Order: sequence, then C-alpha cells, then structure tokens
Amino acid sequence: MSDIRNASRKSASASTRRAAADGATDLATVDSDGARGASHGSTPQDDDRPPLRGLSDYDYTNFYFGAGTDPFGILEPFGEWWKDAEFGAGYYLYGLPLGSAPATRVEIEDPKTRENLEGLINFASYNYLGLSYRPEVIEAICDAVRKYGAGASGSPVLSGTTDLHKRLANEVASFKGKEAALIFPTGYSANVGLIAGLMRPGDLVVADKLAHASVVDGMILSKATSRFFKHNNAADLDRKLNGFSGKKLVVVEGVYSMDGDVADLPAIVDVCRKHGARLLIDEAHSTFVYGPNGRGVAEHFGLDDEVDIHLGTFSKSLGGLGGFVAGPAELIYYLRGFARSRVFSCALPPPVTAGLLKALEIARSEPELRERLWDNARYMHALMREAGVDVGDSTSQVISIMIRDDAGIFQIAEDLLHAGVYINPVRFPAVGKHKSRFRMSISASHTRAELKEGAEIIVSILKKYGKCP
Repeated sequence: MSDIRNASRKSASASTRRAAADGATDLATVDSDGARGASHGSTPQDDDRPPLRGLSDYDYTNFYFGAGTDPFGILEPFGEWWKDAEFGAGYYLYGLPLGSAPATRVEIEDPKTRENLEGLINFASYNYLGLSYRPEVIEAICDAVRKYGAGASGSPVLSGTTDLHKRLANEVASFKGKEAALIFPTGYSANVGLIAGLMRPGDLVVADKLAHASVVDGMILSKATSRFFKHNNAADLDRKLNGFSGKKLVVVEGVYSMDGDVADLPAIVDVCRKHGARLLIDEAHSTFVYGPNGRGVAEHFGLDDEVDIHLGTFSKSLGGLGGFVAGPAELIYYLRGFARSRVFSCALPPPVTAGLLKALEIARSEPELRERLWDNARYMHALMREAGVDVGDSTSQVISIMIRDDAGIFQIAEDLLHAGVYINPVRFPAVGKHKSRFRMSISASHTRAELKEGAEIIVSILKKYGKCP
C-alpha cells in the first residue's frame, strides 16, 4: 500500500508542499496554467486578520487523475494540499454556514476567524422572489409537518407520493399551460432523469456549451452522441445538427446561471424546426420570473408552444427544493417509468411540497413581486455600469462581476465578506480557467438602500484590487 501512495504522491505532493511554502513568503503567485497571479501581499489588510496566502500551483484539476492502482491513492496528496488550500488559499469561502434564513441580510460565522458576522448584505442566495421565508409559506410547511411528518419515506412510484405531490404537479402543469408535469426531488435530477430517460445510444443530444452540469451528466448517462454548440450561436447549432438523420434533442437554458444572459430562443427554434430536432429549455433561473405571467423565457419570446419540453426548478424563484418537467402527457407517462433519477430517489418531503404550493400561489397572485425584482435588477445593473464594473453579458437578475483572476478572487471575496457583503466567488470548474467571477443574485426583497450600500462596498473593494476604474 505504501508503494501505491508513493506513486500517487510523486505527481503532486512534493510540489504542493513547495508551493505552499512559497505562498507564505512570495508576494506573487502562479496559477495552474503558469500565469502570474495577483500580488496579494502587496495590498495591506484593513484589520489584524492574517493575509490569505497565494494559491499554490495546484487546484482541483491536478487531482482528477492519480497514479497507481488504488482508488484511494489520490486522497492523501489531495488531503495534504487541501489542508493548506482550505484556509491558506481561501477555499473555506465555499459552503459558509448561514445562521439565518436566506434573506436580504444574513448571519454567518467565519470558520477561519470564528467571528460572527451579522447583517451581511446577501447577494449569494437565489430566492429571487423572496418567498422562502414568507410567513404564509412557513405556516404551510408547519401545517404539513404536523399532518405528514418530516419526510416522504418512499420513492414517488411506491409509497412516497402524497396528495400534495399530485396537487403540485397539477398546479405546475396549469401554470405552464401544459398537459402534464412531473415532479423531481431536485433540479439536477430533473435534467439527468429527463435526458437519460428519453435519449438512447445512437441518438444525438446537442447542448449549449454553457449548459448546466446536470445537462452534461444527463447526456453522459444517456450514452447518446453528445455535441456542444458555441454559446447562443444558432449558426453553430445548425452545423452541429447538419447531416444527422436520427433522433435529435437540443438543450438550452432560459437564463444562463453563471453569465446571466438569455438564450437566443427565436433563432434556436428556427434551427430546430429546420432539422426536426426536439427542443428542451431549462428555465431554472427564469421560471416564475420572465414573461407576462412568469412562465419563463419561452413565454417572454412568445414561443411557449414551439418548445417541446419545459424544465424548471423550485429552488431559485420559489425558494424551496425540487425540479419539474412539463410538456405533453405522453412524455410524462414515459418519464414516470424511465427517469431513473426520480424512480430510484425518495420523493420530495411533504412539508417542502406544501411550502412550494403556497409559494407558487403567491407568485401567481402577486405579479408585483416580479416587477419589484426587475426594478431592483435594473437599478443594480445601472450602479455597476456607472462604476465601470465588468458584468459580462448579463442582462438578468443574475449579475456576473468578472474578475478573471483565479488566484486573486479569494482575497477579494474575503475582503467583501468582512466589509459586509456575502457573495460567492466562482472559479474553475464551475466556469472556465481564467474566467473567475462573483455571481450576484438580486431579489425582489432587496431594498434600494441595501442595493446601494452593497454596490458601494463592492466597488470600493474592486477598486482596491484594480478591478474597476
């Protein structure tokens, strides 16, 4: 066993130790591609917190493969790197434990300093309509706990389905204007179950290159031929579909989760018609937000009936958990038997389902929530543009603050946290190398004062690091 460990360690361990030591003494850092990173030590801290050391030469990509024959062989060198990277390089900023509801201001205990940070302006949580902590939603959840207990205790196809699940599926189908809908335990499982359940080896699935990981994983599990077209490029989609005569499925998102831009749906629909391809739109970040009735980007473009399969989640705008597929009744019948991620998972907990029913009712009856969200999104976009902040191609309530510094983003994130803003750093593998960013989520519940204060903090920290004029 020691030989196996040593074989794996040769590729990473010694260099990791050396890079960790270098990070403690050298002001400059080297990212995983060898490019010079931000000079963290040259920027003084505003308090007595120890400065973050620079990232070592390594990140997750260096530990995907390991030498030797033991699957555990890579664990020791990874663990050795992680012990330094978690706090020394700033990875602890992922998975920070909230001590409050995902409201517009949150409480977090900094696991590095053990400091309790209160009143942070929250730009990290989705909760676009501010529904997760609405009193009516909480009361519906409490009532369901008393009646149904904590969990479903069964698969949806066995004992896990309750009358609440049936009601939710019917309400979603009605809301989307479709014949039927199917509820999944998560949005991830909805994409995986749908794509792998519908497509087969020899078929073709073509997805936008920025589609969510759940789309990619569904494509892999389907064992269909998988292709990706350039982001929002209908001409490239046309090329990828050209010459294939079998079953074809095209997958796009309504709002792209890491960029905040919107699918060019009219052009994509035209290409799908030309090639006889079915079209799936994942409206995780746009259902209940876009369109005259909140049905999503497809409704926004007046193309509801031109899209074959509508998919969405309940964790974004409704502030809950779960996913759904809506479309023809025959599709739903089929997926009940072939969507393995649903068949072999426990059903949504009944209390969560009850909360979703109430949240959906509120979203449908209070269109002013969407209006408030869009007012807030426009306001924040204006503040960012006026300050010269690079927001990429974002046009939605998801605002990307482009940093493009894979090493330096953690130091910026820590400074933002201690200045009063909770916002997530995003870097590879969630986005491409050297495309690191912060993803800002705007809520209908944010006040103008919170947005203005948050923007001022963000701009001041970005200026400190030379990331805006």
